[in-house]
Order: sequence, then structure tokens, then C-alpha cells
Amino acid sequence: MDQDASSASDVLIIGAGLSGIGMACHLAMEHPQLRVTLIERRAAMGGTWDLFRYPGVRSDSDMFTFGYAFRPWHALDVMADGPSIRRYVMETAQQYGIDEKIRYGLKVVSSSWSSRERRWTVRALDESRDETRDFSCRFLIACTGYYNYDRGHLPSFPGEERFRGLRVHPQQWPEGLDYRGKRVVIIGSGATAVTLVPAMANDAAHVTMLQRSPSYILSLPRFDTISAVLGRFLPKPLVFRLARRRNIFLARLIYKAARRWPGKVRAFLIDGVRKHLPAGVDMRHFTPDYQPWDQRLCVVPDADLFEAIKSGKASVMTGRIAGFTEQGIRLQSGEALHADIIVTATGLEMQTLGGMALQVDGEPRVMGELVTYKGVLLQDTPNFACIFGYTNAPWTLKADIAARYLCRLFDYMATHGVEVVTPRAPAGERQDDTIMGSLTSGYVQRGAPVLPRQGREVPWRVLNNYERDCEMLLKQPVADVALELDRRAVAPQAPPVAVPSR
Repeated sequence: MDQDASSASDVLIIGAGLSGIGMACHLAMEHPQLRVTLIERRAAMGGTWDLFRYPGVRSDSDMFTFGYAFRPWHALDVMADGPSIRRYVMETAQQYGIDEKIRYGLKVVSSSWSSRERRWTVRALDESRDETRDFSCRFLIACTGYYNYDRGHLPSFPGEERFRGLRVHPQQWPEGLDYRGKRVVIIGSGATAVTLVPAMANDAAHVTMLQRSPSYILSLPRFDTISAVLGRFLPKPLVFRLARRRNIFLARLIYKAARRWPGKVRAFLIDGVRKHLPAGVDMRHFTPDYQPWDQRLCVVPDADLFEAIKSGKASVMTGRIAGFTEQGIRLQSGEALHADIIVTATGLEMQTLGGMALQVDGEPRVMGELVTYKGVLLQDTPNFACIFGYTNAPWTLKADIAARYLCRLFDYMATHGVEVVTPRAPAGERQDDTIMGSLTSGYVQRGAPVLPRQGREVPWRVLNNYERDCEMLLKQPVADVALELDRRAVAPQAPPVAVPSR
């Protein structure tokens, strides 16, 4: 076990993905005096966008709202591919000097708060050396996302050992996988599946998307023509700011409409799919049995999924799997699907805090038993934040304003001599539903036990509402009766979470 002076920080961020880099950039802008360290398990930054390498991997949100508010996306492609997003994250980190603050190859296994020392001790495993290292900090921020990076969700299929072909999961896509001229069956109907189908269809002999039930699919233009036109007359920074505001408004409008007039939005979405498909296609494969936004919408650029279907290179089938055979999959209906490659795009395995154990003075803090304060701080857990993005809008929208809220919190602590902040929820506040409970997606339902709970009322209830969250996180006073503020006996000049740099 190793610990030295360089392992002590004011703020320690776990995760160097989109959220972690964004959080660190906000601190660099607003609190450059703080000593910040990021711990990343992988060998590179980027998080999701470094992990997933399957064909066609891309954002499922428009990049003007998915990108950082402080460094807008400056390209006209609406939905960027994975490598482009990874470069964007890396360039942002370099611009703000964050790349020099990241420690790679460290898996955080536990974090323990000491009220006597008023510090966190974070234990990490250097997996390449099988050695542990201890880090300490005054404020701990988890930017680890909500799923297990080691493995995706993989259900057990009857007779799966009989299949003689290759079976892969998108989360562990084999480098250089050759699927040219092969028959491919993709099990799933979510964002990953609808991305893989058109990406593989050109080279594969045929691609079949096998779904248990359909999802709502919305086609958006791949190229932002409006911004391209405006760019001829207006400064580019202004054009991209306008594009961001416009797309935030449209995304929120679609969600609100789906909640207020679900029948009309349902008809609009299904009608949109019908227009892109040839006459006579069985629309039951594109007609979900739930209302819009009970699960996330699947977005495709320039109707590429439907173009692949129209070309005859791809097809969609709805049915339940009876079992695997030597040549492929047998459905409960009796139909057989022949395959050389089966791709199990069957979803994520939910995990919080990257799987680390959390303790306060030796007492465990279990995410699935606690509520969050304003969707950022954690009940009964001192100087700790967890960044969760939106489930009904681009993840980064919420991550960005959560980071700005934390900067406001640090300002308040410095100004008022506060050293420790602990949210205290009233008795009986916790409810059974989780912070992602508005979605009925399978991965959310499976992962419910590990997710933080909802409270009865704000600030313990997660709103998933950008307008109201901006008001709550960015405008309302930081001081709150729900926050226990522990001040120093004597407040020095330095900010309360600052350790002077050497």
C-alpha cells in the first residue's frame, strides 16, 4: 500500500469520462486554487466513448446538447461517431489542463470518510501491478456512470452452447471482427441494435434485428442545414450557441408533449416510421406496446436503419427465443434464423460508484438505501457528490448544471468557513421508486436495487426537468435547512476545501 503527499487532494473525481472531465473543467475555471485529482480505471479518458468500439457507435442525442455548454460542439454533424466524441473529450481536457491531473489504471475499491480527520480515504487497486494505493481528499465526486464496465447484461438462452458460430456482446466487441459476407442476427431493439444494423448491413450477407418487442424510432437529419445557412451570415460561436438552445427546446418539447398527449405523439412517431418504409411492411415490428418516453426513444440519422431495410440487406423480426441451435436461433413461433454471428445487444448491467464500497466512520452507505439531495449530494454522506445525467434528455445537460452547482457550493463553503456539508433527509422521506424510475426499460428495472431512491418532495426528488433543475441548482440559495453545515472553529483565509499547493 502506497500513499504520499501527491495522493492528497482538495477534490478527488472518480472517472475520466464525459462527466468527470466536465466536472474537472468547471473546477479549473471556477476554483483554480483547488488541487484536483481524477482517478480512471481504464488506460485512457473518454469513459463510455473509449469502452464501446462496435461498428457505427455514435451518440443517440444531438451533439449540440450532448456537448459541454462551456465548450460547444463545433461541427455540423448532428449525431457524432464514437471516435469523434472521444477526441472531443480529450481535446477539452487538454484545453483546460485536466489531462495532467488524471491517474490511469486504478480501480477504486473503497472510500471511507473520517469525521475526526474530516477527509476521505480512497483505496484504489493498480490492476497491472496488483497493488493498492491510498488517496485522500476533502471532497469526493463520483462520475462513474450507472453501468458495469466489465460486462453487459447477458441473459441465459436455452441451448446456447450448441451454437457453432461466433457470439459477441457490443460491450466487448472483438477488435478486427470480420463479418463480411456473414449472416448476422442482432438480439435487441435499443439504441445499440438500431446503430449496429445499418453499420453492418453493407458488408454482411444479411443482418436481422431480432426483438422481443419494438421500440419507438425517430429519424433526424445527420447534417444541421439550418446552422450551415446561419453560418454564412453570423459568427460561428453564435451559430452553435443558437443551435444548442434550439435543440434543448425541441428535445424538451417532444418529451413534454409525449407526457401530455401520449396518443398523439405515439401516432406521430409511428407515422414517421411508416413514411420511411416500403408499402406492405408489417408495422407490428415498429409499434411498441408502451407509451412514448416510458423508455428512451431510439434516434437514427437520415433514416439509415430504414434505408438498410429497404435495400433488402437488413430486416426486423419480432418474437421470443425458444433456444439456440447449431446454425442459429429458433423462435417460440417455430421459425428459425440462421446465423454465422449472433450479437447480443441485450443491454447494460447496472452498477453505481463503479462498484466501490462507501463508508462513513465505519458505517456503510448503500446507494440503493439512500436518497439524493437535488440529484447531486447523497443523504447522510459528508462532502460527497455523485453526478447522474438525465434519462429523458442528453446526459451532459444535467452533468453540466450539477458541476456548476458544486462550484457554487464550494464558493459558499469558502465564504462562510464551512468545512463539511452533509444532507439530512427527514424521517420517512425515502420512497420505493428509484431516481430512474420514470423509465420502464429492462436494464433500469433489473438495476433498481442498486440505484438511489426517490424522496417524497424536492429537493429529495429527482425532477428530470431541465428548466426546474436550472432554477434549483443554479439560482436558489445554497444554504438550506436540509444541509448540515459544519464550520471551522476558526476560519482561515484559504477556502475550506483547499489544501495549499506545494
